[in-house]
Amino acid sequence: MYAVIKTGGKQYRVTAGYKLKVEQIPADVGSEITLDQILMVGEGESVQIGTPVVSGAVVKATVLSHGRHDKVKIFKMRRRKHYMKHQGHRQNYTEIRIDTISA
Repeated sequence: MYAVIKTGGKQYRVTAGYKLKVEQIPADVGSEITLDQILMVGEGESVQIGTPVVSGAVVKATVLSHGRHDKVKIFKMRRRKHYMKHQGHRQNYTEIRIDTISA
């Protein structure tokens, strides 16, 4: 069984046991969270598509860790104008493991 979930403004296709890094979720490490914005649930040939979410579908996940992604370097420059700007950004993330999918 698989599901398409929406969290942090992004969509992910997940199955049970799948690990992924999502936008930061305010939860303690080791706690169980419930993701309720399920856009699609499928198993074999049967597929349920939500309008916009599948009613009654729930995905339970466990928070594994919190961290920060690698640095993204931003460099702006205007040629011949003596303008250069260096900037960096590290986005926070939460690593989760999908435990169960129920439709």
